[in-house]
Amino acid sequence: IFTIPALAVMLAVSFLQARQIRRMSLVLICVMLVLMVAVLYVGVEVKGARRWVSLAGLSIQPSEFLKPAFVIICAWLFAEHKRQLDIPGNLFALLLLVLVVSLLVAQPDLGQTMLVTGTWGVMFFMAGLPWLWIMALGITGASGLFAAYTVFPHVALRINKFLTGEGDTFQVDMGREALINGSWFGVGPGEGTVKRIVPDAHTDFVFSVAGEEFGLIMCFFIMSIFAFIVLRGLSIALKEHDDFTRYAVGGLVTIFGLQSAINMCVNLQLMPAKGMTLPFIS
Repeated sequence: IFTIPALAVMLAVSFLQARQIRRMSLVLICVMLVLMVAVLYVGVEVKGARRWVSLAGLSIQPSEFLKPAFVIICAWLFAEHKRQLDIPGNLFALLLLVLVVSLLVAQPDLGQTMLVTGTWGVMFFMAGLPWLWIMALGITGASGLFAAYTVFPHVALRINKFLTGEGDTFQVDMGREALINGSWFGVGPGEGTVKRIVPDAHTDFVFSVAGEEFGLIMCFFIMSIFAFIVLRGLSIALKEHDDFTRYAVGGLVTIFGLQSAINMCVNLQLMPAKGMTLPFIS
């Protein structure tokens, strides 16, 4: 059902010029920022977090729509600063990051916070940030992670479980069991049994389900697809002469690739559990 309007949107956007993309992103980010504020008051609470808002019978997660618009606007701000140094584009991009991160932490959604912050850092690096900024951002990031560990009990619990293996590790253990059960070639489409008891098997742990039913060969194939898209995007960005286009393309494939990597790493127990979907598959 959702594929048809998604294809229509994809084709329509592909015909837009850069200026139209910027204008559309500006409108989109303004609307989504308002909805992210509204989520804190009238949002649907799921597992202790408010991330969804119900509109016309549809549940919408504003942060998902905000992410691409955020990348486009930041790319424009970085490009404007590089084009004319007296334009405080870098400062405005930093203020926008602080605003978005504040709203995400308030939900709380620390996974998306890390994703957005990491992508912003990559784009700032592409724009040629000074070494002083690199050190300052590194210290700020480490401080933010320590603060999250200290302030949010669920963050500390997940990190502790990852480091020690103690506590309730049922979800990640079942994800691992699904991958082991699938071995190299899988048990066949629809024949997975472990997937029936894996929590969030259709979203956060869909990679493990793919591994159980189609095997590790399919897992390597899925990873290869994501790697190809990211490397292809970075290759295109490298050849671009327009700063805005280069930063925008680089930022979009970065946020796409980081989200994919986080989901797959959680499934493979390479990082603490975090509820994050696998793009185009979950």
